Amino acid sequence: MRNKQPFRVKSISEFHQLRGLPKPAHPLISIVNLEDVQKFPDTISSLVLDLYSISLKRNFTGTIKYGQQEYDFNEGTLFFMSPNQVFSIEHNPNETVKQSGWKWVLLIHPDFLWNTPLARNIKQYEFFDYSVSEALFLSEKEEVIIDGIIANIQQEYHTNIDKFSKQIIISYIEALLNYSERFYNRQFITREKANHQILEQLEKLLIDYFNSEELISKGLPTVQYVSGKLNVSPNYLGALLKVLTGETTQQHIHKKLIEKAKEKLSTTNLTVSEIAYQLGFEHLQSFSKLFKTKTNFSPLEFRQSFN
Repeated sequence: MRNKQPFRVKSISEFHQLRGLPKPAHPLISIVNLEDVQKFPDTISSLVLDLYSISLKRNFTGTIKYGQQEYDFNEGTLFFMSPNQVFSIEHNPNETVKQSGWKWVLLIHPDFLWNTPLARNIKQYEFFDYSVSEALFLSEKEEVIIDGIIANIQQEYHTNIDKFSKQIIISYIEALLNYSERFYNRQFITREKANHQILEQLEKLLIDYFNSEELISKGLPTVQYVSGKLNVSPNYLGALLKVLTGETTQQHIHKKLIEKAKEKLSTTNLTVSEIAYQLGFEHLQSFSKLFKTKTNFSPLEFRQSFN
């Protein structure tokens, strides 16, 4: 019978033990070839890793669950997880691990990054917090690049460890993350139709929201609210908008708000206070400050420019 609670893996050694692997060559970093290892025990239905993991899957036929979402991988994909994220997988009981499409996983214990710039900078790679359906789809050429970096990391920590080893491995990890960021930006462009559909849905969502009573009762929509409505993670939506529009999600929301404010200032006789209230602001000063910041005019100055 499977455990309902996620099984926590606290170390790389524990991960190796679960997969029936020898002890890791390094206690804080490991690359595991997943094509020929054992599956997780049937008693485990989900995992929480106290590790960073980057894994490559090709032609995966099972169901991967990440949080409450499911996604069927049918292409080569690079999947990122940061510590404390819940991950579960359901295999076809009639297939082997090799058939299931797992290729390799890079495991990094946070302690390996200690006292390096990457320990601070790794948070800037937002794809560690993307949902499973936002994984990175690699071209064959991109996959060769990633596999090459992985081979270099593996070779380095299997050689005699010296005072240069850690920094060299960190450099390879940084290269892997930077290439991944480049490939994600490429994906935003090459998957243009799907991404522009998200942008169109966002536009409609904001128009409907600004024309509803929710604006008065709930205030401005948050980044979490709009990303939830669009069924994407906040970080993914932000990265997508940055590529397509050059704006953050918050800036995009404010832009639509200012457009609505300009409409009311130029086409109605409502006072500035009434407009601020209708746009979800409790205080006139907050509305006036935002409007001035975005337009270089106060609301009254903008209205007077039409007279």
